[in-house]
Amino acid sequence: MWEKFRGSALKILFKIVSVVVVIFWIVFLVCGLWQCAARRYLYPLGYKEEVFQYADAYGLPRAFVFAVIKTESGFDADAVSRAGAIGLMQIREDTGRYIAEKTGVENFDLKDPDTNINFGCFYIKYLRTRFEDASAALAAYNAGEGNVSLWLMNKEYSDDGKTLKYIPFEETREYVDKIYESFGKYKKLYGKLLDKTEKFE
Repeated sequence: MWEKFRGSALKILFKIVSVVVVIFWIVFLVCGLWQCAARRYLYPLGYKEEVFQYADAYGLPRAFVFAVIKTESGFDADAVSRAGAIGLMQIREDTGRYIAEKTGVENFDLKDPDTNINFGCFYIKYLRTRFEDASAALAAYNAGEGNVSLWLMNKEYSDDGKTLKYIPFEETREYVDKIYESFGKYKKLYGKLLDKTEKFE
């Protein structure tokens, strides 16, 4: 009787273990496929060589630059916004002229990926030195230096004149949130493959 009971118990245990193992492998495969799909389609590494080159040159996290490009243009080098911002990192012609003057570039095409990423990284670095707060610098990339400077002088938006406690433009608030969300996703999906610098600060 005992032998029969033990045999039945072992069979049940074996079935349970088999089901658990199958479920584990299904979850493992689904997660692996999701990560591959996310890397390839949702958070790609477009223009990888240029991003690595200029992110490193200006001391920016590579994942952060990819996040900006994804948010700004979706990796479309020919993108042009209603406000006239051009290319991968959506740079206006007047901003492009300013950057060209600072970097010693005589002729430039903002639809050229190499030029656009170079200029975009330069401008982010410039804004980061212009504003003490990383979020304020990022808001300035979207809304302009003038607007952010005014917000920092307004007690309604800043307590200390350095950091923003509130961004009054809804578009800019959402923009900053999207950048940081994508930044986090890139770091999670690619890890050390991307970054020497892990934080935008």
